[in-house]
Amino acid sequence: MRKFTVLFSLLFCFGLMAQNANYEDPLPENTRVTKGVLPNGLTYYIYPSQVVKDAASYYIIQNVGSILENDDQQGLAHFLEHMAFNGTDNFPDKGILNTLQKHGAVFGKDINAYTSFDETVYNMNNIPTTPELVDTCLLVLHDWANFLSLEDEEIDAERGVIKEEWRTRQSGRMRIFQKNMPTVFNNSIYAERMPIGLMDVVDNFEYKALRDFYHDWYRTDLQAIAIIGDVDAEAVEAKIKTLFSAIPAIDNPRERFIVRIPENDQLMFSSASDEEVTTASLSFGIRHPKSLSNETVSDLKESLLNSMVTKMISERLGELSDKPDATFFRAFVGYGDNSRATNAFTVSISPKPDQQHAAFETVMKEVNRAVKFGFNEAEIERMITRYKNSYENQISKLDDRSHASIQSMIQNNYLENETMTDIVKEYAIAQQIFDDLTPEEVHANLKRLYTDKNRYMTATAVSTEKNITENEALQIIASAENDISLTAYEDGFSGKTLLGETKIKQGKVTSEKLNKATGSTTFTLSNGVKVHYKFADKNKNDVRLSALSYGGLSLVDDAKLPSANYVNSLVRSSGLGDYSSTDLSKVLAGKTANTGIFISNLSEGISGSSSTKDVETMLQMAHLRFVKPRFDEDAFKVLIGNLDNYLISRSNNINEKIKDSINVALYGKNDPKQPLFTKDYINSISFETIQQIYGERFKNVSDFEFFIVGDVSKEQLKPLLEKYIASIPTKKQTETYKDNSSQWLSKTIEKDVHLKMEDPKSTVRITYKNDLEYTIKNMLIARALGDILKLRYTETLREQEGGTYGASAFAGISKRPVEKATIFVGFDCNPEKVDRLVSIVHEELQKIAAGDINQTDLDKTTTNYLKERAQEKGFNQYDMSVLVNFYREDYDMNDPDNFENIVESISVNDIKEFTSNVLNGADIAEIIVKPSNKII
Repeated sequence: MRKFTVLFSLLFCFGLMAQNANYEDPLPENTRVTKGVLPNGLTYYIYPSQVVKDAASYYIIQNVGSILENDDQQGLAHFLEHMAFNGTDNFPDKGILNTLQKHGAVFGKDINAYTSFDETVYNMNNIPTTPELVDTCLLVLHDWANFLSLEDEEIDAERGVIKEEWRTRQSGRMRIFQKNMPTVFNNSIYAERMPIGLMDVVDNFEYKALRDFYHDWYRTDLQAIAIIGDVDAEAVEAKIKTLFSAIPAIDNPRERFIVRIPENDQLMFSSASDEEVTTASLSFGIRHPKSLSNETVSDLKESLLNSMVTKMISERLGELSDKPDATFFRAFVGYGDNSRATNAFTVSISPKPDQQHAAFETVMKEVNRAVKFGFNEAEIERMITRYKNSYENQISKLDDRSHASIQSMIQNNYLENETMTDIVKEYAIAQQIFDDLTPEEVHANLKRLYTDKNRYMTATAVSTEKNITENEALQIIASAENDISLTAYEDGFSGKTLLGETKIKQGKVTSEKLNKATGSTTFTLSNGVKVHYKFADKNKNDVRLSALSYGGLSLVDDAKLPSANYVNSLVRSSGLGDYSSTDLSKVLAGKTANTGIFISNLSEGISGSSSTKDVETMLQMAHLRFVKPRFDEDAFKVLIGNLDNYLISRSNNINEKIKDSINVALYGKNDPKQPLFTKDYINSISFETIQQIYGERFKNVSDFEFFIVGDVSKEQLKPLLEKYIASIPTKKQTETYKDNSSQWLSKTIEKDVHLKMEDPKSTVRITYKNDLEYTIKNMLIARALGDILKLRYTETLREQEGGTYGASAFAGISKRPVEKATIFVGFDCNPEKVDRLVSIVHEELQKIAAGDINQTDLDKTTTNYLKERAQEKGFNQYDMSVLVNFYREDYDMNDPDNFENIVESISVNDIKEFTSNVLNGADIAEIIVKPSNKII
């Protein structure tokens, strides 16, 4: 019934648009959204959605970012974001986190915030919509709007956390970006307002500076709240009016100014380098003013054309980069945000070593080929077909639109006045635009974007190459723009089908068996393949495929492992059947279907997804994965070139050095399963070996178990299985995995590694391993331990000590190839505090093993599991997991005894005993990377 309704809506809207579109008309608005503005200036949005049943997400969008900071406040917009989680009028101290965590929310995952140049946004995601929690979340938004505590001791405690966030995020690429900011933003205030701020300010600002920023900018006329989810819009609107109307508007508010980047007549150019960055990159841009006025049909047309022309040029550049003799690894063109008031047409290039000039010349010539001659009808028609397909998919999935996607629409409406459109009516308008579109209009739009003003270019220079200079860049641009040898792009690809000349000998479904426990049907095919199928339309127009077989890398000889690790990469870049990757994308234009392969340690498989109408295409692709895979020698040469470049790029990268140092400490330098990435490693990768390994792993389809779940009927699917899966030749043999585990160098590893760093930090990796029986209960206890550790280390390492931005903690238990439990803790931190923090890690583990466990932490954890499981059940992917676990792991996820009852039964004593069993006689590795240079 729903599909008929959507189709009727489309036909009705197309009828309304039978005449030419009036480009001055406003865009049709989304009537699902309730929007209002309170007398105090606060804007609110409510969007009812059942995409996550019985849950809602809450946001506050502050039209406030680092751009509004005074010189002595640099970093305080971001600092204020942190303080919102450190006490409000109604939620003292960590009250917001503690309250929401008791109901299953997780800090960082469900509760978070970010600060940018122009906005700060807070979120609480997928919170159960009990009356109590709806009121609680609205009260949190209320306090975030106007009632932060900003207590002295909490401010001081947070300084260290911010410093460690800065330390964690620093890198060579980040330092280069900061050096190039004056060029990107034409010396405007944007260039001086990185949201993380200045650490000297963070360390030393007076409390009043933060409170002044808060008073000046956190105010109702610069705030919007959004509630998205399974709620009664009228009831929530009444609550908002009652609660938020009482917040007073600020008298004589400071002007919320919009920073407009100055125009420039000549190219602005900058080149920056960093010792840790050893590969070049180039970026060319042209800024354009962004309209913040009400949008019209004309704006929609312009947006569609901007997207079309940049995608078409990027596809041409992709064709060039697929050639082994290309001067660049990748290049693409885009159009999007540069600042609140500007967009930018951008050209991004990753040149091959010592090819900066040639790469820039090749790419700029290709851009100018399009500027001079435009696009041919085949390119344009393919692009229009893709956009129509995208619109139709969006319309069919209206009720499945994620909270994040809806929030993005709302945020763009509030901050940039983008229309929240009715997608059905928008598509009707877009259809008319596409029908009337001419190649000349598309060409004219590109020429409008490619102007000779407001240009800028940034380059990442490296010491081992001849780096491009400003004069050379100008000469290359001028040469490309005046090159009379350029000719129009030719595209003769059309009228081809995915299967081409592939001959198929159709098979049969020989039996069907209903599984009442899972609600699924198992088809046995004439070639011996079993396909487990379940209809699921929790997500409309969504079909998933998975084909699994045991074996994987465990059956590959050690000498062939380097090649095995890149089978997937070569297969992905080679295309499929008769077509290269470039031509494959053309064949699939207008279709929503894809497949991919993987080879993991113990298994191999094929995964796929499609819309309902394109299930046949997905199964055709799966068929070709077995009978006609493609291995392209040019693609292999490109792959090796990319790996050579990666080797160069990681040579001075401190994070790669840390990774290698940890790997050597654990496994030494000669473990073939834990190899160091070297030139010898690259040289051992063979085109022929990749083909051989693929043939061995995917030679026998009867060794694969197929799973298909989604919005496809049995009547539609069954003949397709007979044609495309039952027709695959098989061999009557099966394989399984073997134990190929890597062993540590010793049972106890304690090692300090010293490395020179530009921005010194310590990196800690601590692991405990021990033999332990795998059971579902032990698996869930291990998971709970890991999450309890996250809570404890957040409290101790981050909040109490201020020594790290955050610690990763994990506990798990493997079932294959051996049953073994693992506890892992890792973090970056202040080198001056590393020894103290490491001792705390071990102390907390020993406390848990002794039974010192906070029942509240356990309750938070198990409540989260129950909440997430209940919410997962509303998605097709859950049904896929049910089938895979039933047939591959021999248990029924839907049986409460396999999840809910176990989770509810986990006790403090269970956590204690599990931890004690892991720690007692465990293999232990403690690796600490420290800076060898002076600490800052």
